[in-house]
Amino acid sequence: MADDKQRRISDALSALVSSLIPAVRGDSQEQAEERLEDALDQATVLRRNEAPQKAHQFQTLYSKLLVQPVLSQKWAILHLLNRLSEPRLGTASSEQQSATVSSPTQRQANLPKSGSPRARAQEGALQLDKMTVEDNAFRSSRPLPEKYPNGNQVEHPIGFAQDVPGVPLEQPITATPSELTLLRDIPFVLQGVSTTNLVFQDDYTVDLPPTAPGPLIAQLNSLLEPGLLYRQLRTYTNASSDKGLFGQSFRSAIGSELRSYLGLVASIEGKIRSAIASANEDERQMGVIAQVTLRRCLLWVTDAVYGLRLMRFMLQDIEDKKGGRLISMVHHLSTQYGDPFIIKFAERLLAQITRPFYDMLRRWIYDGELSDPYHEFFVIEQDQSNLDQDPRKIAATSVWENKYIINDSMIPTIVTEDFAKKVFLIGKSLNFIRYGCADSAWVEDYSKEASKELHYGDTATLETSIDKAYKTTMARLIHLMDDKFKLFEHLNALKKYLLLGQGDFIALLMESLSSNLDRPAGSQYRHTLTAQLEHAIRGSNAQFDSPDVLRRLDARLLELSHGEIGWDVFTLEYKVDAPVDVVITSWANKQYLVVFNFLWRIKRVEFALESTWRRFMTGARGVLANVDETLGRDWKAARGCIAEMIHFINQLQNYILFEVIEASWDQLLSAIAKPDCTLDDLISAHTKYLTSITHKGLLGSTTSSITGRREDSFTAQLHQILKTMLAYKEVVEGLYSFSVAEFTRQQERAAKLETRSHTHNSKHAKVSAEEDGHKSPSAAEFTNKRAHDTNSSLPPPLFGGEGGAGREDQMLPSLRTRLKDLASDFKSKVEVLLGDLSTQPDTDMKFLGVVMNFNSVYKPRRRRRVLGAPGEKERDRRTPGQGINGAAGDGK
Repeated sequence: MADDKQRRISDALSALVSSLIPAVRGDSQEQAEERLEDALDQATVLRRNEAPQKAHQFQTLYSKLLVQPVLSQKWAILHLLNRLSEPRLGTASSEQQSATVSSPTQRQANLPKSGSPRARAQEGALQLDKMTVEDNAFRSSRPLPEKYPNGNQVEHPIGFAQDVPGVPLEQPITATPSELTLLRDIPFVLQGVSTTNLVFQDDYTVDLPPTAPGPLIAQLNSLLEPGLLYRQLRTYTNASSDKGLFGQSFRSAIGSELRSYLGLVASIEGKIRSAIASANEDERQMGVIAQVTLRRCLLWVTDAVYGLRLMRFMLQDIEDKKGGRLISMVHHLSTQYGDPFIIKFAERLLAQITRPFYDMLRRWIYDGELSDPYHEFFVIEQDQSNLDQDPRKIAATSVWENKYIINDSMIPTIVTEDFAKKVFLIGKSLNFIRYGCADSAWVEDYSKEASKELHYGDTATLETSIDKAYKTTMARLIHLMDDKFKLFEHLNALKKYLLLGQGDFIALLMESLSSNLDRPAGSQYRHTLTAQLEHAIRGSNAQFDSPDVLRRLDARLLELSHGEIGWDVFTLEYKVDAPVDVVITSWANKQYLVVFNFLWRIKRVEFALESTWRRFMTGARGVLANVDETLGRDWKAARGCIAEMIHFINQLQNYILFEVIEASWDQLLSAIAKPDCTLDDLISAHTKYLTSITHKGLLGSTTSSITGRREDSFTAQLHQILKTMLAYKEVVEGLYSFSVAEFTRQQERAAKLETRSHTHNSKHAKVSAEEDGHKSPSAAEFTNKRAHDTNSSLPPPLFGGEGGAGREDQMLPSLRTRLKDLASDFKSKVEVLLGDLSTQPDTDMKFLGVVMNFNSVYKPRRRRRVLGAPGEKERDRRTPGQGINGAAGDGK
């Protein structure tokens, strides 16, 4: 066993020595074997460790020699040292030594033929953000001796780059390049340019010297990284730009950083050249320069590598980003990382990337123009033909509401959301002043006076400029709307004429139109209504208003339907034009029209009730006093019910005109009187003003909390109550006509009795009996009129036809029944309305119910709903007798 081990050790040692000592041409077989035996003897001495200190020293020196990249002729040095250490070499003549070492012909002749080379490769990995630098395998062929005496075929080691001077070989030996050689390659490698020793296959792969030791490979990996990153970034900057202005600015910023990097490379190249030029001969021969080394070069490019890595990292996330999102991505580096180098680097990039953003911002806040060909700014100009328009925001001109909007996704993180909204309002206001208000001269003067350059980092100047521009443009716009276009004057006119704020004008208009509006709607003519409108203006304080306001006021008729009268189709209209229609939109005009028609109907009922009240209160001192014995109780009930109705109408009008309209008007004035009020604030305040009027003015509707269905709105309830009032007024007019007829009969009866006293009692008694059997002409005339009047809001008589109208004994009970039923129906509907008002969350609406029922004469109650079969509508459960009353009251 021991012999086998010794034999294996000897064979391995022989192979190792044979691989270290190449054959020399000109030596015979005996000389080669002698040289090999001498080397084996020395190796055996080392193995036996007979001189451990020297052996250890030799091993250390030999290891250092192998890893020294500056020595390219390691075998020659060892061979020389070996020959010098042998005393017998000194006996040879100088000619023999020269012939042995320096004769190329002798070495080439003694070299054996080259055998089959063995492939040997060394790989170096360089990984950076999903990149891997792969070293392709280098193949280096070495000449091998044919056979050694021990029968083992060995190969020469890899590690010698050049032939030994004076010892030419059949095939060159691949060797590790010296550090001096690599230093000359460094300026090219840092720029991504291939050299003899370092070849770039593409932007991600570099071929490293296969014979380089591990420490050198690590240094080369670090030095090759900036070259690879530079190639990738250069490829991006040289590509065609299709990312918009912000993308082009980003490319320019990267290009600027690459140029700075090239300046660093030029500085390193200058230092390398200077160091090589100042190196002495020994340093040149050793291949080492003390002033410049690979490690020192690596230290010089450390910061540059960090910057290149950051830019390469940004390229991975830039594919789907543009505009404000691109700025936000770079700004994220400066705010989310604490590394001072990253913060400083990101700030330097932002200074260049944000130039297009600040150019767009400057044009927007000083000129009101949007210069954004690639849609990268956070303000977007919409296509007017493809808008889903909201009727509450439509105006004749869409310059304000629909032309521009904010794209929240494009707001960069370098500005806040409030800042972006303020910028949006500034530019939109300037654009509206230029095109909507036709005041482009002021915009141009303002731009010349206030325009200044904006750039990243100057936060104080930017905020000051934005605040100043905001105040200036908002003040100018409000001034134009108030002074030039009289917006507030138009709002006041709408309140006075369409919301019935001008009391004397409305009273005179209603009095002058009452006779015409009692006729059917088909017989109404616009020129007649216009003439009466002008008469009402000249006869009231409206004549002192501005002519521009009065010419906008007009009377018109709504769409006609069968059976309507003039009161139902008459309305007033107030016309506005641009740019006032930005605030008073078509939706606002419709809301004003709805409120006017509702208030006009209330005024009509009030006018009718007051006319009836004046009539029978005047007759109470004459005609009605004489029929008090017969009809006194009926008139007492009628006067009480009419008084209730007038009280109800007065309280409803006071609530709408004062608690709703005046209170909402005060809120509107307070909102627009603020010093920082904008046109958007004005539009919002006006919309809130109209919404409050329509909702709190009992024009809204409610949803059942039980069924989820939409219940009758307060408007529908009030309309039914108003119809009942008009029907009751018509019956009271009939009662008054009956009272007049009864008074006439009494007068005639009294006159005939007086005449009969002077004649024969029997003759005159017979005549008086015959006259009493005839009906009064006045009562018959009223009955026939009621029977044939299809336009009256009063339901037809209970006893229709000529026969029923002619029966005087049935007319008074019919009138009494109608009066009682309508009064009960009115009271029932009022109680339901008061019950609904008591459950409203709004305190003003609750207060209306309290005022109407201040003495608790009504018993408020909610409508009780009974759900029938599936699909069947809800129906009200009312008290017995309400069905007839309701049917009578709903007739028109």
